[in-house]
Amino acid sequence: MEPAVVHQAAMGLAPADFSYFALFMRADIIVKAVMLGLLVASVWSWAVIFDKLGRIGQARKRTENFEEMFWSGRSLDDIYAQLPRRPEGPAAAIFAAGMKEWKSSWEKGGVHPASLQERIDKRMNIALNRELAGLERRLGFLATIGSNAPFIGLFGTVWGIMNSFRAIAVSHDTNLAVVAPGIAEALFATAMGLVVAVPAVMFFNRFSNDIGRLAVKLEGFADEFSAILSRQLDERGH
Repeated sequence: MEPAVVHQAAMGLAPADFSYFALFMRADIIVKAVMLGLLVASVWSWAVIFDKLGRIGQARKRTENFEEMFWSGRSLDDIYAQLPRRPEGPAAAIFAAGMKEWKSSWEKGGVHPASLQERIDKRMNIALNRELAGLERRLGFLATIGSNAPFIGLFGTVWGIMNSFRAIAVSHDTNLAVVAPGIAEALFATAMGLVVAVPAVMFFNRFSNDIGRLAVKLEGFADEFSAILSRQLDERGH
């Protein structure tokens, strides 16, 4: 809290405006920096949240659509031929990785079933991990904001209260009208920290659970597809 504001309060001219903007404008430069930093972190975290809502929802929908096509009874070759050069969706990417290894190995000839099955599984695991890594990108930022924003806001509060008490000591007046504005400005930083942290933590937990469920579904799909290719290898080996 600025000393001039405390002096005005001591003289009975305390500002009655307790709006958020007024609290920000009356705050110390350090507290202002903390509030601005939290505001930037909030905007950034909401940008990540909306991006992840779209990406995870799209990945889940594309996985469901591809699984419907996969289990529609069409041949694997027809499905593979229909895929674009860059498959859309994690399930399609896993399928394309397995089929690419399958086809390239048969075209070269001299296929050893055990080694081919191992290479197919590795290719699909690589594709699965790549897709999950893409979905998990920037989730660490939400975790960092959720865990640190309250402490950053608390730092602003402690700094603001220290300055308020220092300014009050100069005015030699402990009247509530003098103390209240400075305390309000300081606590506003903590409130901002909580406002930033709570959505970040909530959506981080939601996205982690959504990605975990999708990972289980994709792993199941990869295992089923691997079993189908294994049966075809056995049939061609006889």
